[in-house]
Amino acid sequence: MKAKRSEMWRAAVLLLLTGCVCASMPEEPADRATPSDGYCSWITRAQPHGAGGRREGFSEFRLRVEGDPEHYQPGSTYRVTLYATNPAYFRGFTLIALKEGHNGDQEEDYAGNFQIIDEEDAQFMTNCPPAVTESTPRRRTRIQVFWIAPPSGSGCVLLKASIVQRKIISFQDEGSLTKRMCEKEPQYGETTDKPLLDCCACGTAKYRVTFYGNWSEKLHPKDYPRRANHWSALIGASHSKNYILWEYGGYVSEGVKQVAELGSPVKMEEEIRQKGDEVLTVIKMKAQWPAWQPLNVRAAPSAEFSVDRTRHLMSFLTMLGPSPDWNVGLSSEDLCTKECGWVQKVVQDLIPWDAGTDNGVTYESPNKPTTPQEKIRPLTSLDHPQSPFYDPEGGAITPVARVVVERIARKGEQCNIVPDNVDDIVADIAQEEKEEDDTPETCIYSNWSPWSACSSSTCEKGKRMRQRMLKAQLDLSVPCPHTQDFEPCMGPGCSDEDASTCMMSEWITWSPCSMSCGAGVRSRERYVKQFPDDGFACTHSTEETEPCTVNDDCSPSSCLVTEWGEWDACSATCGLGMKRRERMVKMPPSDGSICGAEVVEVERCMMPECHTIPCLLSPWSDWSDCSVTCGKGTRIRQRMLKSPVELGECKEELEQVEKCMLPECPMDCVMSEWSEWSECSKSCGKGHLIRSRMITLEPQFGGDLCPETTQRKTCKIKKCNQGGLNSDERKRRKEDRKKRRNKQGREESADELAGCKMKPWSAWIDCTKLCGGGIQERLMTAKKRYKNAQVTSCKDRKEIRACNVHPC
Repeated sequence: MKAKRSEMWRAAVLLLLTGCVCASMPEEPADRATPSDGYCSWITRAQPHGAGGRREGFSEFRLRVEGDPEHYQPGSTYRVTLYATNPAYFRGFTLIALKEGHNGDQEEDYAGNFQIIDEEDAQFMTNCPPAVTESTPRRRTRIQVFWIAPPSGSGCVLLKASIVQRKIISFQDEGSLTKRMCEKEPQYGETTDKPLLDCCACGTAKYRVTFYGNWSEKLHPKDYPRRANHWSALIGASHSKNYILWEYGGYVSEGVKQVAELGSPVKMEEEIRQKGDEVLTVIKMKAQWPAWQPLNVRAAPSAEFSVDRTRHLMSFLTMLGPSPDWNVGLSSEDLCTKECGWVQKVVQDLIPWDAGTDNGVTYESPNKPTTPQEKIRPLTSLDHPQSPFYDPEGGAITPVARVVVERIARKGEQCNIVPDNVDDIVADIAQEEKEEDDTPETCIYSNWSPWSACSSSTCEKGKRMRQRMLKAQLDLSVPCPHTQDFEPCMGPGCSDEDASTCMMSEWITWSPCSMSCGAGVRSRERYVKQFPDDGFACTHSTEETEPCTVNDDCSPSSCLVTEWGEWDACSATCGLGMKRRERMVKMPPSDGSICGAEVVEVERCMMPECHTIPCLLSPWSDWSDCSVTCGKGTRIRQRMLKSPVELGECKEELEQVEKCMLPECPMDCVMSEWSEWSECSKSCGKGHLIRSRMITLEPQFGGDLCPETTQRKTCKIKKCNQGGLNSDERKRRKEDRKKRRNKQGREESADELAGCKMKPWSAWIDCTKLCGGGIQERLMTAKKRYKNAQVTSCKDRKEIRACNVHPC
């Protein structure tokens, strides 16, 4: 027992050392795991909690898979987090993913692959590649890695973590450090490695498939396209195992691509019908605009189909619009049971899948073809942060639709081994002929009245009504509803039962007869007012002709003319326009009179009604960059016309422009011009001259700062005497002052002679700075201008001097 305990502790220490790659131990310990220990098995045996042994209910540390799923999707990526609850921490860790029931002795015992998110946190263990451990030993409270689930058929998986804290190893087989996940059962046609079984059922079965679109703004609010949301026409088939319409992990055909990107089922139906005997029934439903409406407003669309022993699989798809290439559907749903019977009912919630032909990540992403084309895959909540289904926790996508496939009848001799139960038998009794009626048994009604006339007299959709009376209510606690019944209808000559029915305009009046004399023909036209909702072609004729006769007895005064030429193109591309044709006179009348036959004919022409044909447009592109790098500008976005030009001119705008505003442009400082230099600050010796300038515009929005506003330079007039002044010096200075006064008097006199009389100098203004050198100004303005004064003869004077030149 002691030896065994020692062995366990040695393995624990080895695990601790595995998580600590230290420079002091460049070589592996001699008693580290050897090949005889088995492939990485020494990790799974290192499970003590230090000297104190294992602690039950240990909850300071936790291993979590984002979204807390109980099942994994083969090949999908999951974010795995190992964290400690406050105030706990750990220094090292080990993560492994082990197939349930295996002990880790072989490489095949490990499931999936880890993917490192941050190399500073984690690395793969050098002597056990499937395991992940820390890069450097340090205190940490959380690490994250990705785990890619194994392929189908791997069964349940145990994600197991060990942590190292103060040389104590915690490793749990159950609880907070172990996460058990089992493979998700295949849904709605997901491919597996299991081959489809041959069907042993007898006879045929008839089914009704009903599609419930649950894609709404309430359930999927992120970026929900309010104006254009719809389901495309649904297309599918019951078929044999030799034909696959679409499957996960496969590439789409051209027909599936056109459904996925354009919502058009035409090419897909063509591909299905080309399979001949591999297909029993083509399944079609109309498009739904908008995508969701309450069932009391619009009934869920449905279609019926049959299956037999060789064609017992059912597939369909419909596009989620608008979207890059997203669809929902079933793939090869097997309606044959292992007991040689027919499945009674299938109910599946559907999530979108990506066709692999367009790289868009949002509903209205611009067209961006995937090159090379990728395989079909289900969308996940971790695909892209801009995806409308994105969830940072990695939770499951809320289903966007539900499909119900229900058996409504069986024909021919049945051979299922297990007898039907009572419910199964009742489900077949006159199901096709029986009309569903949920009227309570306690309500006694009269028979329904005949249907009223349709509210529409044209091929526009209307309603008609029938009524019945309540004769008796046997139980007052049970309400008796449905005394009125409504159903859609159209006017006489129109039918809404055929999916390919077109809504046609009224016939335009007959054209004139083609001959002015004798037998000819005339024609009239009409146009397609509305194409079918399911996208199929319109088969109704748009032109009629009939014979006509003009002037049975052609007189000598008649002239011989050629046949009418072809009509010119209609002057309008949609709505009402005019067209013209001509003919020539081959022979004038024999009596010499003027030919009275018309040689030019003009008549109205009707093109498809404007705006009745929906424009098939690509989603808007992303907005372009702003046209400027700062300040106000514009940006644009564009979209492309996808519908053929033959359907008519599309008036929808293909380009939008909007204003954009970027941070304001930097504005540099603006300065005034320099002033004149001031007088020297000293009358003798060294002094300073000063000049200044003003800030006229402060810098804004990160512009260049203002430069200096004041400049100084030295000045030296003359050397100052050190002692007192002698009499000659005083006399000389007195004479200089007298000369300056005389000069000033002469200037003022000159100013007066020039036509101006000046005011005295004003007082000096305050210094612009308290220290460091500022400037002062004073002004002299004109007091009086004489009549003979010129405009420029007297000007205001300004003097500048330095002030407060002492340092600050």
